[in-house]
Amino acid sequence: MENHSPCVPGLFEDQGGVHLLGARCVTCGTPYFPRQAACRNPHCGESKMEDCSFSGRGTVWSYSVADFSPPAPFKCDPPFKPYVIAVVDLENGLRIVGQMMNEFEEMKVGALVELVIDTLYHEGDVARTTWKFKPAGGH
Repeated sequence: MENHSPCVPGLFEDQGGVHLLGARCVTCGTPYFPRQAACRNPHCGESKMEDCSFSGRGTVWSYSVADFSPPAPFKCDPPFKPYVIAVVDLENGLRIVGQMMNEFEEMKVGALVELVIDTLYHEGDVARTTWKFKPAGGH
């Protein structure tokens, strides 16, 4: 059995569902991922942050294809394969960029997707994981 470990610890958890670990300003409601110590909203009168997790479904706002490998610190298993990257509006207010698990031909703006944890690359016998999106099933 393959060992799994996050490529960057502390960004997400996969216990009782996938959750991105972020924060939200209590004063203005602005969501942040990853966690932030202070609100950066220029219209916020007070920076009062609380830990917040983001999960579930979202809607594709925009997408593109990464046709070449991004620079370090990005890692992937060789050989590099182009992938779809999307900007997704999660139902709980966070807009986030993530890699899609489906092919470019299957993508469309407005598509319903869900957050998952999947392998980004392997390091020895350890699968390094990150958040990704896949087409939402059912409902």
